[in-house]
Amino acid sequence: MATVQILIAGFGGQGVLFAGKCLAYKGLLEGKQVSWLPSYGPEMRGGTANCSVILSDTPVGSPIVSSPDVLTVMNLPSLEKYEHAAKKGAKIFIDSSMIEKQVSRTDVEAFYVPATKMAGELGLHTLANMILVGKMIRETGMVRFDDFEEGLKKVVSAKHADLLGANLTAVKAGYEYFTERK
Repeated sequence: MATVQILIAGFGGQGVLFAGKCLAYKGLLEGKQVSWLPSYGPEMRGGTANCSVILSDTPVGSPIVSSPDVLTVMNLPSLEKYEHAAKKGAKIFIDSSMIEKQVSRTDVEAFYVPATKMAGELGLHTLANMILVGKMIRETGMVRFDDFEEGLKKVVSAKHADLLGANLTAVKAGYEYFTERK
């Protein structure tokens, strides 16, 4: 891995920023150069939110991700806004529970993961974001999966330490989810 530019996008309240922060901390723990840049609309919950993460073997010059290598979208407006910004050969991860539309490009790999549905079935209703993180790790190898808990411990606050196990369960479910590449 030289440099991986990641863009995660969805509505506020879907855990977009949290997902990006988990990847950033895990990258730091692995000795990578990291940038994490959150962005959200004034509405917060229910408004738009996205997060740029860069993981690199060399210093990161700018935190801006305008052409992601990895794009994860959790709602239709995000897919419509960012699909064409992704680099040729990019991997695009779609929460197919929330987005029925297929990726229109043929020069990218698309992974359709029913993350919101899976989260509900597992009793992890607010953790579709972490299911997608697990799938991203599986398909990109951007960070190691085997000790992902160490990065997660840096992000889950002491106040919510009881949610660490649920987050790990969600990441594992995404990592183990099989989907055909399209």
